[in-house]
Amino acid sequence: MKILVDMNLPPKLADMLTASGIEAVHWYNIGLPEAKDTEILSYAESNDYVVMTCDLDFSTIMSITHGQKPSVIQIRTQGYHSEKIEALIIDTVKRNAIELEKGAILTIDGKRGRLRLLPL
Repeated sequence: MKILVDMNLPPKLADMLTASGIEAVHWYNIGLPEAKDTEILSYAESNDYVVMTCDLDFSTIMSITHGQKPSVIQIRTQGYHSEKIEALIIDTVKRNAIELEKGAILTIDGKRGRLRLLPL
């Protein structure tokens, strides 16, 4: 599984994922900062990435279009710099890797993750 971290999350998050054994890249290494969400989703789908974001627009687009891929991981908590939240993100992503490979929306808040399979 490869994760594409959206511009609205810090590059450190991609570094943290990579250090934990999850292939990850931040969007600023790939595309323009002002790219539309649909462009990011299209790139992710074409290049077999899962999108990680804190933007609700990505899951809305997947719902409206009844898309099956790419998967979206929504980070819905503040303070994702803390070790506790970093560990929760890594653990939740790894536990749900199979579903994310197939197509899902994974929402991670400060306490847990919730998974919905695509299409919605």
